[in-house]
Amino acid sequence: MMNAEASTVDFGAPDRFGAHLFRVEIPTSRNDPVLIVEDYGYRGQEGGIPREEQRVLLQRPVWSGIADSARREFNTRLKTAKIPTSRWHTGTNRVDRLLGKELCILAWAAETATVELIPVICSKWSALRPEERWWLFSMTVAEAGLSEDTQRGWRRALFHALSDGDKPIQRNKRPRPVETDLFQLPLFTDAE
Repeated sequence: MMNAEASTVDFGAPDRFGAHLFRVEIPTSRNDPVLIVEDYGYRGQEGGIPREEQRVLLQRPVWSGIADSARREFNTRLKTAKIPTSRWHTGTNRVDRLLGKELCILAWAAETATVELIPVICSKWSALRPEERWWLFSMTVAEAGLSEDTQRGWRRALFHALSDGDKPIQRNKRPRPVETDLFQLPLFTDAE
């Protein structure tokens, strides 16, 4: 994410022309789908990179089911970085490129989900660390990262991985790895 001294808009997106960011296009009509677009900024149109790529088109009920979870997660992170927080609004919402990648993971996992599964998907997405989400984005976009790639490859796997279960998990109960010195394990000691 950007440093706190840089000027940002919406969800941590740089407030300068030509920045690499994501756009979330929310139409005024409640029946129209929401579009998430990766905008490469100045990098676009050079070296075979497109100007922008449509990453996902979400039906409005799905967007309504995931929007609050994404907003809460992003605002928590923005507060920590001392960057102004935001809320979703109709029209164009600009999102920091790393947060945009994370939003795509949530959107891809939820795009074909039933209303009952969306809270489970949001909960499991929230339990992932940012770097896990970035890795998942890289893996998914390599083979199925465009809006028309629904239910292909890693996108299909995201749905299954994040929708598995019948209830949301509690974030504060997620086990964290214990720091262990590998050379102190029984394999490396003289004890028999």
